[in-house]
Amino acid sequence: MKSSITTKDADSILVGAAGEHLVLSRLYSHRILASFAPPKFPDVDILVNPINGGRAKWIQVKSTETKGKDRGWLMRDGHLKLVSPQLFYCFVELSSVSQNVFVIPSRIVAKVLTETDKAYMKKPKSDGSKRTSHSRRMLKPSFYMQVPSAPEGWMDKYLEKWDLLK
Repeated sequence: MKSSITTKDADSILVGAAGEHLVLSRLYSHRILASFAPPKFPDVDILVNPINGGRAKWIQVKSTETKGKDRGWLMRDGHLKLVSPQLFYCFVELSSVSQNVFVIPSRIVAKVLTETDKAYMKKPKSDGSKRTSHSRRMLKPSFYMQVPSAPEGWMDKYLEKWDLLK
């Protein structure tokens, strides 16, 4: 039986799985009880259940191997509105030596994506024409345009911020 998964698809699946396993491992090392969410659980990859009986939290993991100027994570339209006090993102850089993980609340991610989208849509295309709507966005540590909620180095304060999940 021939597989219908392409090499590119397989790479993407494996990068995602590597990021999810890395996040789960880091949670355990910080004594945070967590598990993978059930398959096809919407918008959640990992469930966090604080040992002290606190409120459960949800994590969506985004992983990348991209380096340099193009460094960032691909996001969807829905992430602009996906906000909950229980939802956090873990942005994983598998290409970094220490395999950095940025732990960011969903409200911050939504704000940055919304402001970035507004700035991007205001900027004309290279031919001078107006931009039309789009469904793909990138979350980056730095943007080439002015984004009030995401100045240069904005993600640094979220590097390995596991205490947000306790």
